[in-house]
Amino acid sequence: MRRRLINSTLAVVLVVIAVFGVSLVIVETRTISASAQESVESEALRLISVVESRLLGEEAINSGVLAEQIDPARFALIEIPGREPISVGDRPTGSVLRATETGEGGEKVTVEESRSSVTREVGRTLLIIGAVALLAIVSAVLLAVRQANRLASPLTDLAETAERLGSGDPRPRHKRYGVPELDRVADVLDSSAERIARMLTAERRLAADASHQLRTPLTALSMRIEEISVTDDPETVKEEANIALTQVERLTDVVERLLTNSRDPRTGSAVVFDLDEVIKQQIEEWRPAYRSTGRALVCSGKHGLRAVGTPGAVAQVLAALIENSLMHGGGTVALRTRVTGNQVVVEVTDEGPGVPAELGARIFERAISGRNSTGIGLAVARDLAEADGGRLELLQQHPAVFALFLSRVPVDRRTPERPVR
Repeated sequence: MRRRLINSTLAVVLVVIAVFGVSLVIVETRTISASAQESVESEALRLISVVESRLLGEEAINSGVLAEQIDPARFALIEIPGREPISVGDRPTGSVLRATETGEGGEKVTVEESRSSVTREVGRTLLIIGAVALLAIVSAVLLAVRQANRLASPLTDLAETAERLGSGDPRPRHKRYGVPELDRVADVLDSSAERIARMLTAERRLAADASHQLRTPLTALSMRIEEISVTDDPETVKEEANIALTQVERLTDVVERLLTNSRDPRTGSAVVFDLDEVIKQQIEEWRPAYRSTGRALVCSGKHGLRAVGTPGAVAQVLAALIENSLMHGGGTVALRTRVTGNQVVVEVTDEGPGVPAELGARIFERAISGRNSTGIGLAVARDLAEADGGRLELLQQHPAVFALFLSRVPVDRRTPERPVR
């Protein structure tokens, strides 16, 4: 591209120089020749006037007197009737410029000048025009090189940016070149890079969330299948199979929820549901894991509460909080339900050391964890809660108290306290 720009610019300049340069040479040559001819004619006219003036005054007319009246580089021939011709200067050879004037008494003056002087003047003019043309060509080449670099370098950068996008590096460069068309292309590439980066981030986030959220349901399902494989009791097989089917349904709900949340985290499918059923299901699912570690999982507070949300999403949030207490907490883990204003609150607390002070403000950020865990669970739980119009907060750090706030559906009858189980 650089070579094409330079060649095209140089071709335009050469055409312009050829057209205007040749025209200028022709005009200047004619102008110089006309000027020289006019000068010779003017000198002949002046010389005839001198001759007539001296004849009227009966003054001497000779070559010495007339030599002072003409240019030394010119030749003059004066012819007076009845007298010998008078010549002044050396007569030029070759091509000459000639002018002849005749006086009233028959006097005749001829002035000649060699065309070599005109040729020299034309040569000097051509030299000046050639120098200017050469300067114009050099300037045009430098300008073409500069313009080619100005256009080619940005195109090279844009090609590299496009290549980086194709190789999976979606970082926008935010580099502009001062050329509107190229800047527009750069804007489009940067916008594409940002969209690709968001898409890649969403895909990685979906993969991480899926890995984290599906781990517990798959583990529970595999345990049920193992129970079925080692027992011969039909009733036990039937009971475990029903539980496994329920867990498969929960697993399907988790997958659908993850896909929906990956498309638009704000999209929810909130309905009115019985909070007791969700809490009971989570306690039954997690109690064996707590028993295996010598710990207890209990619940207390109001019962009969109805909330607005997605049961599957609420179950995932509670599962993340219960699992977090199992991994990072200690002692008994308690789930307590209460009502505040027009909201239902589910608090999850344990008897462990709590949340470190340096993590308190960032506990819901991704990849933030107090131990060697993924740091994804609480971040996903907060996203799920917010997608249904609720919120997840850390109310207390020592001991850790997490609270899930959901919109409450009022009931007509009073709800008594639920005893600790």
